[in-house]
Amino acid sequence: MPVFDRAAVSPSAVAAALSRRRFLGTASAVGLGAAGLSACSGSESGATDGKGRTVVEWWNIQTTEPSKTVWPERAKAFEAEHPDVRIKLVTLENDAYKSKLTALTSSGKLPDIYHTWGGGILEQQIDAGLVEDLTEAIEPLSDRFVGVAPDPYKFDGKMYAMPMEIGGVGFWYNKAHFKKAGVTSPPATWSDYLDAVKKLKSAGITPIALAGKEKWPGMYYWAYLAMRIAGVDGMKKAAEAKDFTGDDFVKAGERLKELVALKPFQKGFLGAAYSTPGGEAATMGNGKAAMELMGQWAPVVQADAGKGVGKDLGFFTFPTVAGGKGDGYDIFGGGGGYAVRKGAPRAAVDFLKFFMSPESDKLLVKKANLMPALKDAIGSLTDPNLKVVSAALDKATGFQLYLDQAYPPALGQEINDSVAALIAGAKSPEQAARSITQVAKSQ
Repeated sequence: MPVFDRAAVSPSAVAAALSRRRFLGTASAVGLGAAGLSACSGSESGATDGKGRTVVEWWNIQTTEPSKTVWPERAKAFEAEHPDVRIKLVTLENDAYKSKLTALTSSGKLPDIYHTWGGGILEQQIDAGLVEDLTEAIEPLSDRFVGVAPDPYKFDGKMYAMPMEIGGVGFWYNKAHFKKAGVTSPPATWSDYLDAVKKLKSAGITPIALAGKEKWPGMYYWAYLAMRIAGVDGMKKAAEAKDFTGDDFVKAGERLKELVALKPFQKGFLGAAYSTPGGEAATMGNGKAAMELMGQWAPVVQADAGKGVGKDLGFFTFPTVAGGKGDGYDIFGGGGGYAVRKGAPRAAVDFLKFFMSPESDKLLVKKANLMPALKDAIGSLTDPNLKVVSAALDKATGFQLYLDQAYPPALGQEINDSVAALIAGAKSPEQAARSITQVAKSQ
């Protein structure tokens, strides 16, 4: 998300200008003026401190340990090798970061290096002319990334951010509950999955924990079903056409309604949060449900919110759907990376190359418990739960970024809302698809 300066006479310039206007309008609508920010950013190329060092401002969201300590350590290590550079860290909590970055984008000024999840928001920043093309800088690592790690940051064949970590969503399950219910192996097809749900219910076990109140966990089901039925290419085509009313997306809703009809979720799931006491993670972590569809962070949150399942915890990828175009190895998920503002000091790119070198990534995996973005660092994983997710990512043939990050914010929110309404019985699959399409076309 950077300053727009393209030839006004070209169609692409007109489209970019409109994209920028819509994006900046969103910032104004939420009342976030850049003047109200507590942190400064957008230092000019070549800005120096009192010691004559080039200052590189690095915005990140590593507010908890061990990353909170590891990030400054990496900055100091770079400074030791480059005494003419100072890395200025600005660390913000997730939601505060998003708000401040949106406001800074509206002013056309961004930090030299900033955290990005890729997808729709990064694309809007690129269209506004605010992001440095990192293709050349990243090229030496291109064959060393975990298969799908670069995907959220790649547009028109160019790379606009350095991947830092990559994660995936799948089913975490309680092996003891499966055994008790007579489910002998993780279901490989949607039909098998529904059968497993029925067996768990018959055994008196709640099949699935779900945080219905927060909506995004429910979105995962529709998104994965759409991926398995339409395929990753089908998802991309629908987004480009701004039309999700096709049969594949209606069928995704119909398959989800099949699951909902079995009443598989815990009592009160519509009002349940994700990580609070009594929420989805606690329900799973306390052994009160057999499964949850969640990202690689799930085991840690389960243990924090509840007791944790321990050695009985297993993982399997989302089942295939009969007749679907999607590959069973395709993964739905996301990660994090770092983009560089257009016109930032050259030292910003140099630091990112240092930060994501194979040697550095191994340290990030070991010390900060990150999911590796580079294949070289996979061997540094020690957590067995993370190893199984990493293995699935490395085998992935396709990748779909979280829909509320892949698409513009308003569209992502509508998908969350419409899927939540579908699960609650307030919308039909057709109505959900129409609502999503209506918002897509307005973007």
